[in-house]
Amino acid sequence: MSFRTFAAITGSGFRRYATYRQATFAGAFTNTVFGFLRCYVLLAVADATAQGLAGGYDRAQLATFVWVGQGLLAVVLLWGWTELADRIRTGDVAGDLLRPVNPVLSYLATDIGRAGHATLTRFIPPVVTGLIFFDMYLPRRWVTAPLFVVSIVLAVLACFACRYLVNASAYWLHDVRGPMIAWTLGSGVLAGLYFPLRFLPDWATLALWVGTPFPSLLQTPLDVVVERDPPVVQAGLVALQAVWVVLLLAACDRVQRRAERKLVIQGG
Repeated sequence: MSFRTFAAITGSGFRRYATYRQATFAGAFTNTVFGFLRCYVLLAVADATAQGLAGGYDRAQLATFVWVGQGLLAVVLLWGWTELADRIRTGDVAGDLLRPVNPVLSYLATDIGRAGHATLTRFIPPVVTGLIFFDMYLPRRWVTAPLFVVSIVLAVLACFACRYLVNASAYWLHDVRGPMIAWTLGSGVLAGLYFPLRFLPDWATLALWVGTPFPSLLQTPLDVVVERDPPVVQAGLVALQAVWVVLLLAACDRVQRRAERKLVIQGG
């Protein structure tokens, strides 16, 4: 696929999601409401400790962790994407395979356009709300800003690849409700959405970070923006994200190729 084609599909993805204005507003409102609930819970946890720290985060860092996380939830889109699985189930995926475009890259370009739209409409409202109502931690190191941007891009790519693999199981299972439920339950806990993974014992946190891609979806960019670690460790976490992106996208390409040799369109 040429860069021009990739850019055109990305632009169409942005325009496609820009048409859902009411859904966008409702989603931003919902994320903001849940942001208050999550923030007060984590602040209560910090207040219950002797030093006012929870997992090494102070109150301001926890507030930033929650509100930036609420914004990133729609950008990386942990849940709700079943387009590929639906097209496999109905047989419409045959049309995708007839196009002179790699299906993985085509869906990836669309997802990048979606993420761009979500950055403007779903990321900013929760973060601004958090700044108004809470004392949030603001980065103090200049290197944090570019690392955070790179980390968000890598999180979007990694999450897309994970969702693509879950959807691609429909090539063999046809009904992906089981894998989808497992993904929904597992990703929220293991990606750091419900609570920072640093609340866990060090050995468990390290095992999740090195052995699974889940922390790369949310925990890493959030730890980068709250400057939980020194700059060298921040850069190392982002580099680990990049490794997971390469591995996951390669897995998507391999699964897609295997599926194309296996695929049988129902009724034809």
